Amino acid sequence: MKGSFLSMAASRRGVLKAGIAGVTALAATASKAQTLLAQTEWTEGFDVSAPADLSGQSTRPSLSGQSGFYTEQAISQYSSIAMQGGWPQVPAGGTLRVGMESPTVAALRQRLMITGDLDQSAGISTAYDTFVDGAVRRFQARHGIIATGAVDDATLRQLNVPVETRIQQLQLNLIRLQTLPNPLGGNSDRYVMVNVPGAEIETIDGDTVHSRHRGVVGKIDRQTPLLNTKITVIRFFPYWTVPKSIILKDLIPQMQKDPAYLDRQKIHVFDPRSGTEVAWQSIDWRTDQAVNYMFRQEPGELNSMGTVKIDFPSPEGVYMHDTPSKGLFGGNDRFNSSGCVRVQNVREYVYWILKNTPDWPKDRITEALTSGERVDAPVADPVPLYFQYITAWATPNNTVEFRDDIYQRDGLGVPSLPEAQSQAQAG
Repeated sequence: MKGSFLSMAASRRGVLKAGIAGVTALAATASKAQTLLAQTEWTEGFDVSAPADLSGQSTRPSLSGQSGFYTEQAISQYSSIAMQGGWPQVPAGGTLRVGMESPTVAALRQRLMITGDLDQSAGISTAYDTFVDGAVRRFQARHGIIATGAVDDATLRQLNVPVETRIQQLQLNLIRLQTLPNPLGGNSDRYVMVNVPGAEIETIDGDTVHSRHRGVVGKIDRQTPLLNTKITVIRFFPYWTVPKSIILKDLIPQMQKDPAYLDRQKIHVFDPRSGTEVAWQSIDWRTDQAVNYMFRQEPGELNSMGTVKIDFPSPEGVYMHDTPSKGLFGGNDRFNSSGCVRVQNVREYVYWILKNTPDWPKDRITEALTSGERVDAPVADPVPLYFQYITAWATPNNTVEFRDDIYQRDGLGVPSLPEAQSQAQAG
């Protein structure tokens, strides 16, 4: 046991010496990163703790007409880091969190210093102290990871993406940013921005963010499309008509396993030609016959759209909505829908959309959200809505943001969420 302890101590001393030597070798890089990022305002990143509460964080939009300019600056910053040798890989070895001590923490400190997440004055040691915890939280926030302060698998994957790959991401997304509508919102002072890779939603008044919301977007095999449209109608306690893709991929297999499913979920079957209701027992569930029928779920607590549907013109027939499965908003892997976008804190979202609509004050909206009655509220001033796919960008305060390339559109092989990948494989 004593020998094992001495070996471990010697190993730690060796790693620490290597870490200190590494920092000396990378001092110019870290120093340059600190200088370049010294003005970074860490509240600039997307809110990952309280989606609609802007207290203590930036009210500037995550994406704007100026994003391209700031992203060009980020490319220059990251190119300087690459010229100095990049950053070290952080070894795997289980979740790291505050209070722990590990040789891996020395490499972690180096890594975080180079991108300015950790100040150089924190020094190099094997201790995972509050300085490292804060730096990891900053790193997580600007990578769209829920900020826990612990280095888990999702955080480690992002830490170990090479700087050269990050530069390529920024260059690729610069083209996307340069093709954003300018000005965003057109003739309207208000608009909604949905960044699909981050599953993030912002409501924007002028140049100010009114609220931020986590979203749930499409699975890899049922992707949320890109859109430039306008929100036109809010539908309270809507019916849900099951799309054919869900009938084929989900409903038929479910009925084969659980014939009582439709009754339990209050889903009725109709002949689309005559409009008459059909008994589900008359359908041969061993075949694809069910796709020839219309399946409609009654409004209520079981309804897949929850209490409200946000409607807008869409060639793909997608929409935004509430959900009874609110637990999905609590994870990093929010790629669980069939293409539509679910909205956390949908009440605040609907208040904002209808705020300029006569006859729909807050108290009436609140009543509509709790009454259980079907009612539609046409939006008096349709709100511009954008679904964009941006995986890398920079903000005015030098915060460089990255998101998972969940649909693999960047073509750079950046590791993505394994949970989402396995969902696609499962179909």
